[in-house]
Amino acid sequence: MRRGHRARVARVMAGGAGCALAVACALVVACAGAGPALAAAPRGIHKIKHVVIIMQENRSFDNYFGTFPHADGIPGLAGHPGKVPCIPDPNAHHCDKPYHDPQLSNDGGPHYAQDAIDDIDHGKMDGFVTEVEKIALSPDTDRVGCTVNLQPPNCVDVMGYHDQREIPNYWTYAKDFVLQDHMFEPALAWSQVAHLYMVSAWSAQCLNASQPFSCKADNTFPETPSQVEGTPLALEAAPVLGLLTPTVPVAKFAWTDITYLLHRYDVSWRYYIQEGTEPDCETGAMSCTPIPQVITTPSIWNPLPAFTDVHEDNQVGNVVGSTQLFTDAAKGTLPSVSWVVPSGDDSEHPPANIAAGQEHVTNVIDAIMRGPDWKSTAIFLAWDDWGGFYDNAVPPKVDNQGYGLRVPAIVISPYARRGYIDHHVYSFDAYLKFIEDDFLGGRRPNPRTDGRPDPRPDVRESERILGNLVADFNFKQRPRRPVILAPNPDHVILHPPAPTLGAGML
Repeated sequence: MRRGHRARVARVMAGGAGCALAVACALVVACAGAGPALAAAPRGIHKIKHVVIIMQENRSFDNYFGTFPHADGIPGLAGHPGKVPCIPDPNAHHCDKPYHDPQLSNDGGPHYAQDAIDDIDHGKMDGFVTEVEKIALSPDTDRVGCTVNLQPPNCVDVMGYHDQREIPNYWTYAKDFVLQDHMFEPALAWSQVAHLYMVSAWSAQCLNASQPFSCKADNTFPETPSQVEGTPLALEAAPVLGLLTPTVPVAKFAWTDITYLLHRYDVSWRYYIQEGTEPDCETGAMSCTPIPQVITTPSIWNPLPAFTDVHEDNQVGNVVGSTQLFTDAAKGTLPSVSWVVPSGDDSEHPPANIAAGQEHVTNVIDAIMRGPDWKSTAIFLAWDDWGGFYDNAVPPKVDNQGYGLRVPAIVISPYARRGYIDHHVYSFDAYLKFIEDDFLGGRRPNPRTDGRPDPRPDVRESERILGNLVADFNFKQRPRRPVILAPNPDHVILHPPAPTLGAGML
Protein backbone atom coordinates (compact mmCIF):
# COMPACT_ATOMS: atom_id res chain seq x y z
CA MET A 1 0.00 0.00 0.00
CA ARG A 2 1.44 3.39 -0.98
CA ARG A 3 2.16 6.02 1.67
CA GLY A 4 -0.76 8.16 0.47
CA HIS A 5 -3.20 5.31 0.78
CA ARG A 6 -1.96 4.46 4.25
CA ALA A 7 -2.46 8.04 5.36
CA ARG A 8 -5.97 8.14 3.89
CA VAL A 9 -6.89 4.91 5.68
CA ALA A 10 -5.57 6.27 9.01
CA ARG A 11 -7.57 9.50 8.62
CA VAL A 12 -10.73 7.68 7.70
CA MET A 13 -10.44 5.14 10.51
CA ALA A 14 -10.27 8.09 12.90
CA GLY A 15 -13.29 9.68 11.26
CA GLY A 16 -15.78 6.83 11.44
CA ALA A 17 -16.66 3.36 10.22
CA GLY A 18 -18.81 4.57 7.30
CA CYS A 19 -15.93 6.48 5.76
CA ALA A 20 -13.63 3.51 6.34
CA LEU A 21 -15.88 1.39 4.18
CA ALA A 22 -15.74 3.96 1.41
CA VAL A 23 -11.97 4.04 1.45
CA ALA A 24 -11.80 0.25 1.60
CA CYS A 25 -13.97 0.08 -1.51
CA ALA A 26 -11.74 2.60 -3.25
CA LEU A 27 -8.72 0.54 -2.38
CA VAL A 28 -10.39 -2.57 -3.77
CA VAL A 29 -10.88 -0.87 -7.12
CA ALA A 30 -7.35 0.49 -7.19
CA CYS A 31 -5.72 -2.79 -6.26
CA ALA A 32 -7.91 -4.93 -8.46
CA GLY A 33 -7.24 -2.75 -11.46
CA ALA A 34 -3.49 -3.09 -11.22
CA GLY A 35 -3.30 -6.86 -10.76
CA PRO A 36 -0.27 -8.58 -9.26
CA ALA A 37 2.64 -9.79 -11.30
CA LEU A 38 2.71 -13.57 -11.29
CA ALA A 39 5.69 -15.28 -9.72
CA ALA A 40 7.36 -18.23 -11.38
CA ALA A 41 6.00 -21.46 -9.93
CA PRO A 42 8.45 -23.86 -8.29
CA ARG A 43 9.50 -26.43 -10.83
CA GLY A 44 7.24 -29.48 -10.92
CA ILE A 45 4.62 -28.17 -8.49
CA HIS A 46 1.86 -28.29 -11.10
CA LYS A 47 2.03 -32.08 -11.07
CA ILE A 48 -0.03 -31.65 -7.91
CA LYS A 49 -3.64 -31.16 -8.99
CA HIS A 50 -5.21 -31.81 -5.60
CA VAL A 51 -4.11 -30.53 -2.18
CA VAL A 52 -5.79 -32.16 0.82
CA ILE A 53 -5.16 -30.73 4.31
CA ILE A 54 -6.14 -33.08 7.13
CA MET A 55 -6.27 -31.26 10.45
CA GLN A 56 -6.37 -33.26 13.67
CA GLU A 57 -6.27 -31.87 17.19
CA ASN A 58 -4.15 -31.04 20.21
CA ARG A 59 -0.84 -32.85 20.06
CA SER A 60 2.71 -31.58 20.36
CA PHE A 61 5.48 -32.97 18.18
CA ASP A 62 7.20 -34.58 21.17
CA ASN A 63 3.94 -36.17 22.29
CA TYR A 64 3.79 -38.20 19.04
CA PHE A 65 7.28 -38.20 17.53
CA GLY A 66 9.59 -37.25 20.39
CA THR A 67 11.42 -40.57 20.07
CA PHE A 68 11.30 -40.87 16.27
CA PRO A 69 14.79 -41.77 14.96
CA HIS A 70 16.86 -38.83 13.67
CA ALA A 71 14.10 -36.26 14.29
CA ASP A 72 14.55 -33.25 16.56
CA GLY A 73 12.87 -35.03 19.44
CA ILE A 74 13.12 -35.24 23.22
CA PRO A 75 16.73 -34.70 24.34
CA GLY A 76 18.42 -37.76 25.81
CA LEU A 77 15.87 -40.27 24.47
CA ALA A 78 16.06 -42.59 21.45
CA GLY A 79 19.60 -41.50 20.69
CA HIS A 80 18.77 -37.80 20.57
CA PRO A 81 21.58 -35.60 21.88
CA GLY A 82 21.33 -33.81 25.20
CA LYS A 83 20.14 -34.47 28.71
CA VAL A 84 16.64 -35.75 29.42
CA PRO A 85 14.62 -32.72 30.56
CA CYS A 86 12.97 -32.65 33.97
CA ILE A 87 10.10 -30.15 34.19
CA PRO A 88 9.23 -28.47 37.51
CA ASP A 89 6.23 -29.94 39.32
CA PRO A 90 5.34 -27.43 42.03
CA ASN A 91 2.55 -29.57 43.44
CA ALA A 92 4.82 -32.56 44.10
CA HIS A 93 7.91 -30.46 44.92
CA HIS A 94 10.11 -32.22 42.34
CA CYS A 95 10.43 -32.35 38.58
CA ASP A 96 8.79 -34.66 36.01
CA LYS A 97 10.61 -36.36 33.13
CA PRO A 98 9.08 -37.47 29.83
CA TYR A 99 7.71 -41.00 29.98
CA HIS A 100 6.10 -43.47 27.59
CA ASP A 101 2.33 -43.28 27.97
CA PRO A 102 0.46 -46.37 26.72
CA GLN A 103 -2.95 -44.87 27.46
CA LEU A 104 -5.06 -44.18 24.36
CA SER A 105 -7.12 -41.52 26.09
CA ASN A 106 -5.15 -38.57 27.45
CA ASP A 107 -5.94 -35.41 29.37
CA GLY A 108 -3.37 -32.92 28.17
CA GLY A 109 -3.40 -29.39 29.51
CA PRO A 110 -4.77 -25.88 28.98
CA HIS A 111 -3.74 -24.23 25.75
CA TYR A 112 -4.84 -20.64 25.50
CA ALA A 113 -2.50 -17.87 24.45
CA GLN A 114 -1.33 -17.21 28.00
CA ASP A 115 -0.83 -20.93 28.59
CA ALA A 116 1.44 -21.04 25.54
CA ILE A 117 3.45 -18.11 26.89
CA ASP A 118 3.72 -19.75 30.31
CA ASP A 119 4.62 -23.16 28.85
CA ILE A 120 7.42 -21.58 26.80
CA ASP A 121 8.57 -19.52 29.81
CA HIS A 122 10.99 -17.25 27.97
CA GLY A 123 12.46 -20.15 26.02
CA LYS A 124 13.01 -22.47 29.01
CA MET A 125 10.10 -24.72 27.86
CA ASP A 126 9.37 -25.71 31.45
CA GLY A 127 5.85 -24.51 32.27
CA PHE A 128 3.79 -27.49 31.12
CA VAL A 129 3.23 -29.25 34.46
CA THR A 130 2.72 -26.01 36.36
CA GLU A 131 0.02 -24.84 33.95
CA VAL A 132 -2.05 -28.00 34.06
CA GLU A 133 -1.83 -28.22 37.84
CA LYS A 134 -3.05 -24.64 38.16
CA ILE A 135 -6.21 -25.60 36.30
CA ALA A 136 -6.61 -29.10 37.74
CA LEU A 137 -6.66 -27.72 41.27
CA SER A 138 -9.02 -24.86 40.47
CA PRO A 139 -12.11 -25.02 42.73
CA ASP A 140 -14.50 -23.99 39.93
CA THR A 141 -13.73 -26.91 37.61
CA ASP A 142 -14.81 -30.50 38.03
CA ARG A 143 -12.60 -31.89 35.30
CA VAL A 144 -9.57 -30.42 33.65
CA GLY A 145 -6.51 -32.59 33.38
CA CYS A 146 -8.15 -35.36 35.41
CA THR A 147 -10.24 -38.45 34.75
CA VAL A 148 -12.93 -39.90 36.97
CA ASN A 149 -10.41 -42.38 38.41
CA LEU A 150 -7.43 -40.09 38.88
CA GLN A 151 -7.33 -36.90 40.86
CA PRO A 152 -4.65 -34.18 41.13
CA PRO A 153 -1.73 -34.39 41.05
CA ASN A 154 -1.65 -37.96 39.71
CA CYS A 155 -3.76 -37.10 36.67
CA VAL A 156 -1.19 -34.85 34.97
CA ASP A 157 -0.03 -36.55 31.76
CA VAL A 158 1.43 -33.67 29.75
CA MET A 159 4.91 -35.21 29.98
CA GLY A 160 3.76 -38.47 28.41
CA TYR A 161 4.71 -39.45 24.86
CA HIS A 162 3.50 -42.06 22.38
CA ASP A 163 5.35 -44.04 19.74
CA GLN A 164 4.69 -46.77 17.17
CA ARG A 165 3.08 -48.93 19.86
CA GLU A 166 0.07 -46.61 20.10
CA ILE A 167 0.13 -44.85 16.71
CA PRO A 168 1.71 -47.35 14.28
CA ASN A 169 0.08 -45.88 11.18
CA TYR A 170 1.34 -42.38 11.87
CA TRP A 171 4.85 -43.73 12.35
CA THR A 172 4.53 -45.72 9.11
CA TYR A 173 3.54 -42.59 7.19
CA ALA A 174 6.47 -40.75 8.78
CA LYS A 175 8.89 -43.52 7.78
CA ASP A 176 7.55 -43.99 4.24
CA PHE A 177 6.96 -40.35 3.33
CA VAL A 178 8.02 -37.03 4.94
CA LEU A 179 8.03 -36.08 8.62
CA GLN A 180 8.38 -32.37 9.38
CA ASP A 181 9.97 -31.79 12.77
CA HIS A 182 9.75 -27.99 12.80
CA MET A 183 6.08 -27.35 12.03
CA PHE A 184 4.80 -24.72 14.45
CA GLU A 185 1.25 -23.68 15.18
CA PRO A 186 0.81 -20.28 13.46
CA ALA A 187 -0.01 -18.41 16.67
CA LEU A 188 0.27 -18.65 20.43
CA ALA A 189 -3.29 -19.83 20.73
CA TRP A 190 -5.90 -22.58 20.76
CA SER A 191 -8.09 -24.36 18.19
CA GLN A 192 -10.26 -21.46 17.04
CA VAL A 193 -7.28 -19.32 16.14
CA ALA A 194 -5.38 -22.18 14.52
CA HIS A 195 -8.31 -22.97 12.24
CA LEU A 196 -8.66 -19.32 11.27
CA TYR A 197 -5.00 -19.20 10.27
CA MET A 198 -5.44 -22.45 8.37
CA VAL A 199 -7.87 -20.80 5.94
CA SER A 200 -6.79 -17.15 6.07
CA ALA A 201 -3.28 -16.74 7.57
CA TRP A 202 -4.74 -14.40 10.19
CA SER A 203 -6.94 -14.22 13.27
CA ALA A 204 -8.78 -11.04 14.18
CA GLN A 205 -11.77 -9.51 15.86
CA CYS A 206 -14.04 -7.35 13.69
CA LEU A 207 -16.37 -4.56 14.74
CA ASN A 208 -18.39 -4.76 11.53
CA ALA A 209 -19.05 -7.85 9.44
CA SER A 210 -19.10 -5.89 6.18
CA GLN A 211 -15.92 -3.87 6.75
CA PRO A 212 -12.55 -5.64 6.56
CA PHE A 213 -10.84 -2.55 7.98
CA SER A 214 -12.85 -2.93 11.19
CA CYS A 215 -10.78 -6.05 12.01
CA LYS A 216 -7.87 -6.04 14.42
CA ALA A 217 -5.37 -8.85 14.97
CA ASP A 218 -6.21 -11.02 17.95
CA ASN A 219 -5.08 -14.54 18.82
CA THR A 220 -7.10 -14.92 22.02
CA PHE A 221 -10.51 -15.06 20.34
CA PRO A 222 -12.55 -15.91 22.32
CA GLU A 223 -10.65 -16.40 25.55
CA THR A 224 -13.18 -15.51 28.20
CA PRO A 225 -16.98 -15.52 28.40
CA SER A 226 -16.95 -11.74 28.77
CA GLN A 227 -15.30 -11.38 25.38
CA VAL A 228 -18.08 -13.38 23.79
CA GLU A 229 -20.97 -11.76 25.59
CA GLY A 230 -20.08 -8.16 24.85
CA THR A 231 -18.35 -5.94 22.36
CA PRO A 232 -15.85 -5.57 20.68
CA LEU A 233 -16.60 -8.87 18.93
CA ALA A 234 -18.84 -8.64 15.88
CA LEU A 235 -21.63 -10.78 17.25
CA GLU A 236 -24.85 -10.54 15.34
CA ALA A 237 -28.15 -12.38 15.33
CA ALA A 238 -28.11 -15.57 13.30
CA PRO A 239 -30.77 -14.52 10.73
CA VAL A 240 -28.00 -12.49 9.04
CA LEU A 241 -26.49 -15.81 7.96
CA GLY A 242 -29.73 -17.76 8.06
CA LEU A 243 -27.95 -20.65 9.76
CA LEU A 244 -28.71 -20.68 13.47
CA THR A 245 -31.58 -19.86 15.76
CA PRO A 246 -31.90 -16.11 16.51
CA THR A 247 -30.77 -16.63 20.10
CA VAL A 248 -27.32 -17.91 19.12
CA PRO A 249 -24.69 -15.24 18.37
CA VAL A 250 -22.42 -15.75 15.39
CA ALA A 251 -18.94 -14.26 15.12
CA LYS A 252 -18.51 -12.56 11.75
CA PHE A 253 -15.12 -12.64 10.07
CA ALA A 254 -14.80 -9.71 7.68
CA TRP A 255 -11.19 -10.12 6.57
CA THR A 256 -10.17 -12.02 3.45
CA ASP A 257 -9.64 -15.77 3.47
CA ILE A 258 -8.00 -17.96 0.83
CA THR A 259 -11.32 -19.05 -0.66
CA TYR A 260 -11.84 -15.51 -1.96
CA LEU A 261 -8.87 -15.93 -4.30
CA LEU A 262 -9.74 -19.53 -5.10
CA HIS A 263 -13.21 -18.48 -6.21
CA ARG A 264 -11.95 -15.44 -8.07
CA TYR A 265 -9.55 -17.53 -10.15
CA ASP A 266 -11.92 -20.47 -10.62
CA VAL A 267 -10.06 -22.93 -8.40
CA SER A 268 -12.37 -25.57 -6.91
CA TRP A 269 -12.42 -26.15 -3.16
CA ARG A 270 -14.34 -28.01 -0.48
CA TYR A 271 -14.25 -28.07 3.30
CA TYR A 272 -15.14 -31.59 4.44
CA ILE A 273 -16.31 -31.58 8.05
CA GLN A 274 -17.60 -34.42 10.15
CA GLU A 275 -20.79 -33.87 12.06
CA GLY A 276 -20.73 -34.74 15.75
CA THR A 277 -19.67 -32.68 18.75
CA GLU A 278 -17.04 -30.11 19.57
CA PRO A 279 -14.79 -30.84 22.55
CA ASP A 280 -13.99 -27.15 23.08
CA CYS A 281 -16.33 -24.65 24.72
CA GLU A 282 -17.16 -21.79 22.39
CA THR A 283 -17.42 -19.30 25.25
CA GLY A 284 -13.98 -20.09 26.55
CA ALA A 285 -15.35 -21.71 29.71
CA MET A 286 -13.42 -24.67 31.10
CA SER A 287 -16.49 -26.93 31.05
CA CYS A 288 -19.80 -26.80 29.23
CA THR A 289 -22.57 -28.85 27.69
CA PRO A 290 -21.23 -30.44 24.48
CA ILE A 291 -22.03 -28.36 21.41
CA PRO A 292 -23.06 -30.05 18.17
CA GLN A 293 -20.81 -29.61 15.15
CA VAL A 294 -23.05 -29.06 12.15
CA ILE A 295 -22.04 -28.64 8.50
CA THR A 296 -23.74 -25.30 7.89
CA THR A 297 -23.14 -23.81 11.33
CA PRO A 298 -20.08 -21.65 11.99
CA SER A 299 -18.09 -23.12 14.85
CA ILE A 300 -14.60 -23.47 16.29
CA TRP A 301 -13.44 -25.99 13.69
CA ASN A 302 -15.79 -24.77 10.97
CA PRO A 303 -14.98 -21.07 10.49
CA LEU A 304 -15.66 -20.57 6.78
CA PRO A 305 -19.48 -20.18 7.08
CA ALA A 306 -18.78 -17.12 9.25
CA PHE A 307 -16.55 -15.38 6.67
CA THR A 308 -18.26 -12.54 4.89
CA ASP A 309 -16.53 -13.17 1.57
CA VAL A 310 -17.67 -16.81 1.51
CA HIS A 311 -21.26 -15.55 1.58
CA GLU A 312 -20.61 -12.77 -0.92
CA ASP A 313 -19.22 -15.35 -3.33
CA ASN A 314 -22.09 -17.79 -2.68
CA GLN A 315 -19.60 -20.46 -1.68
CA VAL A 316 -21.14 -21.64 1.60
CA GLY A 317 -22.29 -24.79 -0.18
CA ASN A 318 -18.65 -25.83 -0.52
CA VAL A 319 -18.69 -26.73 3.17
CA VAL A 320 -19.93 -30.31 3.08
CA GLY A 321 -20.14 -33.44 5.20
CA SER A 322 -17.05 -35.60 5.49
CA THR A 323 -18.77 -38.58 3.85
CA GLN A 324 -18.72 -36.63 0.58
CA LEU A 325 -14.92 -36.95 0.53
CA PHE A 326 -15.13 -40.72 0.12
CA THR A 327 -17.50 -40.30 -2.82
CA ASP A 328 -15.29 -37.67 -4.43
CA ALA A 329 -12.14 -39.74 -3.90
CA ALA A 330 -13.71 -42.85 -5.43
CA LYS A 331 -15.04 -40.99 -8.45
CA GLY A 332 -11.89 -38.99 -9.06
CA THR A 333 -13.67 -35.70 -8.45
CA LEU A 334 -11.60 -34.28 -5.61
CA PRO A 335 -11.48 -30.48 -5.77
CA SER A 336 -8.19 -28.68 -6.28
CA VAL A 337 -8.08 -27.66 -2.62
CA SER A 338 -9.77 -29.33 0.32
CA TRP A 339 -9.68 -29.45 4.08
CA VAL A 340 -10.72 -32.50 6.15
CA VAL A 341 -11.87 -31.78 9.70
CA PRO A 342 -12.98 -34.38 12.28
CA SER A 343 -15.58 -34.28 15.01
CA GLY A 344 -14.66 -34.52 18.66
CA ASP A 345 -14.73 -38.32 18.96
CA ASP A 346 -12.05 -38.97 16.33
CA SER A 347 -10.11 -35.74 16.61
CA GLU A 348 -7.49 -36.94 19.14
CA HIS A 349 -8.43 -33.90 21.19
CA PRO A 350 -8.28 -34.99 24.85
CA PRO A 351 -9.99 -37.06 26.06
CA ALA A 352 -10.77 -38.62 22.65
CA ASN A 353 -9.21 -42.00 21.91
CA ILE A 354 -6.11 -41.52 19.76
CA ALA A 355 -6.71 -44.89 18.05
CA ALA A 356 -10.07 -43.54 16.86
CA GLY A 357 -8.34 -40.49 15.41
CA GLN A 358 -5.72 -42.60 13.67
CA GLU A 359 -8.50 -44.79 12.25
CA HIS A 360 -10.32 -41.75 10.87
CA VAL A 361 -7.16 -40.35 9.26
CA THR A 362 -6.19 -43.73 7.79
CA ASN A 363 -9.65 -44.16 6.28
CA VAL A 364 -9.33 -40.77 4.58
CA ILE A 365 -5.83 -41.45 3.26
CA ASP A 366 -6.72 -44.98 2.11
CA ALA A 367 -9.72 -43.61 0.21
CA ILE A 368 -7.57 -41.04 -1.59
CA MET A 369 -4.86 -43.58 -2.36
CA ARG A 370 -7.40 -46.00 -3.83
CA GLY A 371 -8.94 -43.33 -6.03
CA PRO A 372 -7.87 -42.12 -9.48
CA ASP A 373 -6.69 -38.75 -8.11
CA TRP A 374 -3.89 -40.26 -5.99
CA LYS A 375 -1.21 -39.81 -8.67
CA SER A 376 -1.70 -36.04 -8.60
CA THR A 377 -2.42 -35.41 -4.91
CA ALA A 378 -0.50 -33.96 -1.97
CA ILE A 379 -1.83 -34.73 1.51
CA PHE A 380 -0.72 -32.47 4.35
CA LEU A 381 -1.48 -33.98 7.76
CA ALA A 382 -1.09 -31.83 10.87
CA TRP A 383 -2.50 -31.19 14.35
CA ASP A 384 -3.95 -27.77 15.12
CA ASP A 385 -2.25 -26.97 18.44
CA TRP A 386 -0.08 -28.55 21.12
CA GLY A 387 -2.91 -29.36 23.53
CA GLY A 388 -0.81 -28.52 26.57
CA PHE A 389 1.57 -31.45 25.98
CA TYR A 390 5.30 -31.05 26.50
CA ASP A 391 7.55 -30.05 23.61
CA ASN A 392 11.23 -29.11 23.77
CA ALA A 393 11.49 -26.80 20.73
CA VAL A 394 11.45 -23.05 21.31
CA PRO A 395 9.07 -21.44 18.78
CA PRO A 396 10.52 -18.77 16.47
CA LYS A 397 9.04 -15.30 16.79
CA VAL A 398 6.99 -14.05 13.84
CA ASP A 399 5.08 -10.73 14.04
CA ASN A 400 3.16 -10.23 17.29
CA GLN A 401 1.04 -13.38 17.06
CA GLY A 402 3.35 -16.38 16.71
CA TYR A 403 4.67 -18.80 16.01
CA GLY A 404 3.04 -21.05 18.55
CA LEU A 405 4.27 -24.37 19.88
CA ARG A 406 5.46 -27.22 17.67
CA VAL A 407 2.98 -29.76 16.30
CA PRO A 408 3.36 -32.99 14.30
CA ALA A 409 3.14 -32.74 10.51
CA ILE A 410 3.49 -35.29 7.69
CA VAL A 411 3.51 -34.92 3.89
CA ILE A 412 2.05 -37.84 1.92
CA SER A 413 2.11 -37.88 -1.88
CA PRO A 414 3.21 -40.04 -4.82
CA TYR A 415 5.90 -37.38 -5.30
CA ALA A 416 6.88 -37.10 -1.62
CA ARG A 417 10.47 -37.96 -0.75
CA ARG A 418 10.87 -41.37 0.83
CA GLY A 419 11.82 -41.52 4.52
CA TYR A 420 12.75 -37.85 4.60
CA ILE A 421 12.84 -35.76 7.78
CA ASP A 422 12.39 -32.11 6.88
CA HIS A 423 14.07 -29.76 9.36
CA HIS A 424 12.88 -26.52 7.72
CA VAL A 425 10.71 -24.16 9.78
CA TYR A 426 7.05 -24.26 8.80
CA SER A 427 3.69 -23.07 9.96
CA PHE A 428 0.22 -23.53 8.46
CA ASP A 429 1.04 -20.50 6.33
CA ALA A 430 3.22 -22.87 4.29
CA TYR A 431 0.10 -24.79 3.24
CA LEU A 432 -1.47 -21.61 1.88
CA LYS A 433 1.79 -20.69 0.17
CA PHE A 434 1.90 -24.07 -1.59
CA ILE A 435 -1.73 -23.70 -2.71
CA GLU A 436 -1.13 -20.18 -3.96
CA ASP A 437 2.02 -21.16 -5.86
CA ASP A 438 0.34 -24.20 -7.39
CA PHE A 439 -3.09 -22.83 -8.32
CA LEU A 440 -2.96 -19.02 -8.08
CA GLY A 441 0.29 -18.10 -9.77
CA GLY A 442 1.78 -16.98 -6.45
CA ARG A 443 -1.04 -14.58 -5.61
CA ARG A 444 -1.41 -14.07 -1.86
CA PRO A 445 -4.11 -12.73 0.45
CA ASN A 446 -2.20 -9.46 0.35
CA PRO A 447 -3.95 -6.12 1.00
CA ARG A 448 -1.88 -4.50 -1.78
CA THR A 449 -2.80 -6.93 -4.50
CA ASP A 450 -5.73 -9.20 -3.72
CA GLY A 451 -8.54 -6.76 -4.57
CA ARG A 452 -10.10 -7.04 -1.12
CA PRO A 453 -7.73 -5.29 1.30
CA ASP A 454 -7.82 -5.75 5.04
CA PRO A 455 -5.52 -4.42 7.78
CA ARG A 456 -3.53 -7.61 8.41
CA PRO A 457 -0.06 -6.64 9.66
CA ASP A 458 1.94 -8.78 7.24
CA VAL A 459 1.77 -11.38 4.50
CA ARG A 460 2.60 -14.52 6.42
CA GLU A 461 3.56 -16.52 3.32
CA SER A 462 6.40 -14.07 2.67
CA GLU A 463 8.11 -14.45 6.06
CA ARG A 464 11.79 -15.20 5.47
CA ILE A 465 11.89 -17.92 8.09
CA LEU A 466 9.07 -19.89 6.44
CA GLY A 467 10.26 -22.92 4.50
CA ASN A 468 8.88 -24.00 1.14
CA LEU A 469 7.00 -27.29 1.10
CA VAL A 470 8.32 -28.00 -2.37
CA ALA A 471 11.44 -29.26 -0.57
CA ASP A 472 9.45 -32.32 0.50
CA PHE A 473 8.81 -33.46 -3.06
CA ASN A 474 10.82 -35.07 -5.84
CA PHE A 475 8.83 -34.26 -8.93
CA LYS A 476 11.28 -36.16 -11.11
CA GLN A 477 10.54 -39.51 -9.51
CA ARG A 478 8.00 -41.97 -10.83
CA PRO A 479 4.74 -41.54 -8.86
CA ARG A 480 4.86 -43.81 -5.84
CA ARG A 481 2.37 -46.58 -5.31
CA PRO A 482 -0.23 -46.25 -2.55
CA VAL A 483 0.60 -47.40 0.98
CA ILE A 484 -2.72 -48.85 2.10
CA LEU A 485 -2.87 -49.41 5.86
CA ALA A 486 -5.36 -51.14 8.14
CA PRO A 487 -7.37 -48.34 9.78
CA ASN A 488 -7.43 -50.19 13.11
CA PRO A 489 -4.15 -52.15 13.05
CA ASP A 490 -4.26 -53.37 16.64
CA HIS A 491 -8.01 -54.09 16.59
CA VAL A 492 -8.47 -51.74 19.50
CA ILE A 493 -11.98 -51.71 20.88
CA LEU A 494 -12.88 -48.04 20.68
CA HIS A 495 -15.10 -46.62 23.37
CA PRO A 496 -15.78 -42.90 22.74
CA PRO A 497 -15.75 -40.89 25.97
CA ALA A 498 -19.02 -39.87 27.56
CA PRO A 499 -20.35 -36.56 26.17
CA THR A 500 -19.86 -34.77 29.49
CA LEU A 501 -16.14 -35.51 29.25
CA GLY A 502 -15.97 -34.43 25.63
CA ALA A 503 -16.17 -30.75 26.41
CA GLY A 504 -14.16 -28.60 28.70
CA MET A 505 -10.47 -29.30 28.08
CA LEU A 506 -9.52 -26.26 26.13
